[in-house]
Formats: sequence, C-alpha cells, structure tokens
Amino acid sequence: MDTEKAAKEAADAALPHGRFNPHDWSPTTIYDAGLNPATWSKGKRWYAVLAAAFVSFTGSLGSSIYSPAFGHITREFNVSSTVAILPLSLYVLALGMGPIIGAPASETYGRRPVYLACAPLGGLFALGAGFSKNIWTLCILRFFSGLSFAPTLAIGAGTIADVFPPEDRGPPSTIYILMPFLGPALGPVIGSFATERVSWEWTQFILTFFAVASLLLLCFTEETYKKIIIARRNRKRVGHPPPPSPFPNRMEKVKFMMTVTFVRPLHMLLTEPIVFCLSGYVAFIFAVLFGFFAAIPYTFKIVYNFSNEECGLVFLSVGLGCLLAVPTMLVCDRLFYQPQVRRSRKDGNNGIVPPEYRLIPAMIGSFGPPVGLFWFAWTARNDILWASPVVSLIPFAWGNLCIFIGSATYLVDTYLALNAASAIAANGFFRYTLGAAFPLFTLQMYHSLSIRWATSLLGFVSIGLLIVPWVIFKWGEVIRGRSSYETLKI
Repeated sequence: MDTEKAAKEAADAALPHGRFNPHDWSPTTIYDAGLNPATWSKGKRWYAVLAAAFVSFTGSLGSSIYSPAFGHITREFNVSSTVAILPLSLYVLALGMGPIIGAPASETYGRRPVYLACAPLGGLFALGAGFSKNIWTLCILRFFSGLSFAPTLAIGAGTIADVFPPEDRGPPSTIYILMPFLGPALGPVIGSFATERVSWEWTQFILTFFAVASLLLLCFTEETYKKIIIARRNRKRVGHPPPPSPFPNRMEKVKFMMTVTFVRPLHMLLTEPIVFCLSGYVAFIFAVLFGFFAAIPYTFKIVYNFSNEECGLVFLSVGLGCLLAVPTMLVCDRLFYQPQVRRSRKDGNNGIVPPEYRLIPAMIGSFGPPVGLFWFAWTARNDILWASPVVSLIPFAWGNLCIFIGSATYLVDTYLALNAASAIAANGFFRYTLGAAFPLFTLQMYHSLSIRWATSLLGFVSIGLLIVPWVIFKWGEVIRGRSSYETLKI
C-alpha cells in the first residue's frame, strides 16, 4: 500500500501545478478524476437533475392525488367533508417542513443519502395509508408520508447548483421548479381514475409505485455535494483527514442549521418587508390552487353534473398553464435580463444586475390569477358551456408559476449565501402552511357565498396583491438598502 501511495504521489507531483489541496478540488491531480460533478458529462449532469426532479414530482403528486377520494372517505369513515380533507392538509403542511429536515441532513450526510432514504420512506407511509381502516390512521400516515418526501423537495436546488455553473442553470432550474406545480395539477387526474375504476386506496398505492420508480432512478446517481465528496476523497484515496469543521462540536452545528432553516426564516418573515410581501403573495396564490382541489369538483358537479373522473380531467388545464409559464420565463430572460447582463459587463460590473429585473416574469404573471379567477367566477353557470371555466384555469396557473419563479429568483439574488437559503425557507414555510389551511374552509366558503362570489372574493384579494412585484421593482433598491441582513448592493 505504501508503494502504491508513493507512486500516486510521484505521478501527482509530475503534473503541472499538481499540488494536492485537501480543502478544495485539485483538478490537475490524479485524485480528482471524475469526482467534480461540474465536470461530469452533460448527460450525467442532466440525469442527476432529472432524477431529483422526478422524486420532487412524486412528493408533490402525493398532495393532490388523494383529493378525488373526499366523497368516498366521507361515506366509508362516516366523517364530515372537512375531516375528509384533513389527510390532504396534513400532507401539505408536512411538505413545508422540508428545509428544517433536508438542509441539516444533506449538510451532514450528502444529497444522495437523503434522496435514497426519503423516497422509499415516503412510499412506505403511503402504502400504509392505503391500508388505513379509520380516518385518524389515514391522517397520521399521510402526514408522515409528506414529511418523508419533504426533504427531497428542499434540496433539489442544491443538486442543480452542484452540477451546473450559474450561467447554465436556467433550463434545469426551470424544469425542476415546474415539478412542485405539475405534480398537484396531475394528481387529481390520476387519483380520479384510480378512485372510480378501483378504490380510493389506490390513490396511495399509486403514490407508492411512483416512489419505487424514483428510487430506481436515484440508484444510478452519484453524490453531488462538494463537501461530502472532498471528505470521502481525502479519507479513501489519499488518507488525509477531513477539513476542520468550523463548529467546535455537533450541538453547535445543529444550532447553526436550525438557525438557518427555522429561526432565521421566521425572523426574516416578520422583519423583512421584501420577504414578507413576496412570500405572502406567493403563499396566497399557491393556497388558492390547493383550495381548488375542493372547489373545482364541487363547482363542476353542482353546475355541470360532472362525474369524479371528469372533474379530475379539469385539472389538465392547470397543468397546461404551468407548462406555458416555462416559455414565458425563457422569453423574459432573453428579452429583459440577459441584455442587462451584457450591459453590466460592458460597464465593468462583471455581469451583476439589479435583482429587480428578476421580478419581470412575476409582474407580467400577476395579471393571470385575477383574470382566471373572475373568468371562472362569472362563467361557471349552467347556461355557459363547461369549457369556459375550464379554460379560465390556464391563465390562473400560468400566472401562479410565473409569480413563484420570479419571486424565488429575486429572493436568491437579493439575499446572499445562507440568507438566501433562509429567505427561500421562509417562502416555502408560508406557502405550504397557507396551502394546508385553505382546503379546510373552501367548501364552507363556497356554500355560504356561492360559487360566483366565493371565487370573486379570491379574485379581489389577488387584485390587491397584484401590486407587490411592481412596487418592489420600483422601490426595491431603497428597501434592500434598509435591510438588517446582507443584501446585494448595486
């Protein structure tokens, strides 16, 4: 072994600038061959992103695939409609805890172990939920299924950052961000056919099958987190000890991670106007989408006498709206953001652009939700063809995703390093908490106010919130300058 090690070190020293760095990549040495994810082949890097995107899709699919079973659960377990919705709300609430679990786990063990542990665990809890014999067992198992999938949704952005440099992250980031919206859109379609053709239990069994498929894809991935790869390289290939930890003990590390993923996000949510306003706006629009899991079947069954399967198919228009947001983002990037990057480089600013230009898709998309909601409210009548309210969901979903992506990229560009992670965690916590609450009172609101005025009320609120990205675009630089956190100064 000593001879082999000496030979490796001699070969290493013979390379130009072949100094081994135990704390970083050593690209000119023999030790880093094939280790740096950023140097993998394009196909291998895309596979890592698509595997992460698929498990994210599976986790978000689980939120809504249960929704067509509300009526069956009400009858089988003899519970009210509100209690029957609880398993959906608890699953969504659990998804909001992803950063609290996922960030410390991936920091300690790497991204791949988190994916490999969480995907099958979520599937197992879903399998148990399918065999539930009472509503409370179903609620508990659905909550833990969502809690298991939650970390996979929280660390996907980190996987993309591991394998793609900033200038190449646009397409993979767009595809990945699409998944948490496409999953809820397709869930009712799959769930409605499973419920009507077999039984409600199959909504959970199908989720288990998706978890197994995710696990199979993940089995062929490799670790992408730099710190973990370097520590393994030092230990296994050259016998170097891992780099010294900045934390004196494990408890200090846990305290730091809890600060980044829980304490600081709540503090930013309460003290940072930018974080509060954008997170509140995104959370409301996201919550309306989850409220539609109860409102759309109610509306189309009452007004158009749709079957459960036909109500599920209505959600395809939500999926189409989400897909249309992708070219919108790419066009906005090409027409508005990239010209500012080129201008910045020409002016000697290294391509740094004021983050407010990231809000342009949100500004354009802000008109989608009110248009879609009022369109739905005033055309969901039996004297108007069902196709009109179905199509109205397209601009709503399109605007929903445009607002989310624009807001998220703005927060990342505005708050630097770990503060950006905390801002995104705050956004996710607010979004999923409100998304869990809305379905619980949606039916009562529609019963009390009628379809027309309940949906119009949501439309009026969306008009009131429409100004948020516009105001921040106009005065964002001033607001950033007064932040108590480190922000981009330009």
